[in-house]
Amino acid sequence: MEQPSRKIIHIDMDAFYASIEQRDKPELRGKPVIVGGDPNRRGVVATCSYEARRFGIHSAMPARTALQRCPHAIFVPPRFDVYREVSTQIMRVFREYTDIVEPLSLDEAFLDVTSNKAGLASATQVAREIKRHIFERTGLTASAGVSYNKFIAKLASDYRKPDGLTVITPERAADFLESLPIQKFFGVGRVTAARLQEHGIHTGADLKRQSEERLRELFHERGSMFYHYVRGEDEREVEPVRVRKSIGKETTLAQDLALAQREEVLRILDDLASKVESRLSELKLQARTLVLKLRWSDFQLITRRVTLPYPFYERHIMLEQARILLEQQIGTQGHVRLLGVTVSQLEARGTQSPRLTMPTLWDSVV
Repeated sequence: MEQPSRKIIHIDMDAFYASIEQRDKPELRGKPVIVGGDPNRRGVVATCSYEARRFGIHSAMPARTALQRCPHAIFVPPRFDVYREVSTQIMRVFREYTDIVEPLSLDEAFLDVTSNKAGLASATQVAREIKRHIFERTGLTASAGVSYNKFIAKLASDYRKPDGLTVITPERAADFLESLPIQKFFGVGRVTAARLQEHGIHTGADLKRQSEERLRELFHERGSMFYHYVRGEDEREVEPVRVRKSIGKETTLAQDLALAQREEVLRILDDLASKVESRLSELKLQARTLVLKLRWSDFQLITRRVTLPYPFYERHIMLEQARILLEQQIGTQGHVRLLGVTVSQLEARGTQSPRLTMPTLWDSVV
């Protein structure tokens, strides 16, 4: 394989929200801090400090479960305005070194530093300088992965958290990838990992022994992705502007709600649709597909979708389509704990140019 010439850095802040809370409130330092909803009101964990992670707590976990695992945890409500402000500081640091920055979220981004503004000789030096400047300006630590493509750089940033710096050269890539547990690979979640393990695939080395045809049989297009990634092949560019694919809002209910309580369910969906309409207007977008999301009290998740022959952005259209999708569930026994409305197949509205923005906290659970 030819020696790749690109220099890619992936920066990932360490326990971003929780670290900000510990920075601003010294009494929280060294303690298990959970940022998220009230465990007594169906809250969800947004993130948690490393002290809390030792108890097996992770993001998206029900706050009540987190409290059971760590009864002495300290729950802190999120301060989104503060997190956005700190994120802006961090993004400014990135752009002091390169304009080719692809934000993935408020606390994470890819940087192409094949050529850097500071004129530093190596991407490792750039990553070290970025980490130092982030700490000096925000008091927070970041972990960095440095490599020749996005896939490996992202794996590397997670390798020695927190405050890590891992460099994976082309010469080291094969050994690094083959030694990784399969669940560390991009696109391999809990369900996919279990399925791979059923076929005797537990590590990168096991994955590499599979033919592309075999992996495609098991995972279709993702099978080809796994085949190339385990060989260190990823030709994706760092994209300074990322096109939005969907916009949605969801809410976890304070109490489970029976679908028979139709008026209350529709009231909540109307509120969610109103928020989605406002966001579409702000970004000058319209959609063609609407997705209704329901999570039952037993945590089973279902989604129902409809694609219209015309574009839409109005709340009343979204509510009407959500109502029709909801009718399909009438007669279903059980109670709902979460409701969500998402639109996709986005396009510019009329002759206006859409605003293509980095991901924000707008799409957080309300």
